[in-house]
Amino acid sequence: MSFPAPRVTLPAGPDILRTYSGAFVCLEIVFGGLVWILVASSNVPLPLLQGWVMFVSVTAFVCSLLFLGVFLSGVVTQINANWNFLDFAYHFTVFVFYFGAFLLEAATTSLHDLRCNRTMTVQPLLSDNQYNINVAATIFAFVTTACYGCSLGLALRRWRP
Repeated sequence: MSFPAPRVTLPAGPDILRTYSGAFVCLEIVFGGLVWILVASSNVPLPLLQGWVMFVSVTAFVCSLLFLGVFLSGVVTQINANWNFLDFAYHFTVFVFYFGAFLLEAATTSLHDLRCNRTMTVQPLLSDNQYNINVAATIFAFVTTACYGCSLGLALRRWRP
């Protein structure tokens, strides 16, 4: 008679920082914060596109902090839930949203040479400084998306039977 193997879940407390998943969550927080700061510092020249990037980066930053805080504080041991599934669902959702935000930020950056009429003078849509900031934001949005993708892969390995 064989028994099913016990499900492996993330450890509670500071031990989570010793796992790959914990390290990726820390990287998601750091790089996601950089995306947030860089997009905000570009003065958001295209609010329709970059508004979504700001929403996703700020929301993911706060949720990742809460996610890490729940595991660091050990609250996961007091709440009876399928944490492997919640980990997978969270990272899947944020990965999809961050991938879209990365594409929108890349689209914003690609509009650098677009000329627009601003009060009777034709000027580029993005100044050189805004362009440079948006290039950095695009790169960090890609890195953050990759971190969420790696976390998603690790969560999938823990969740699926």
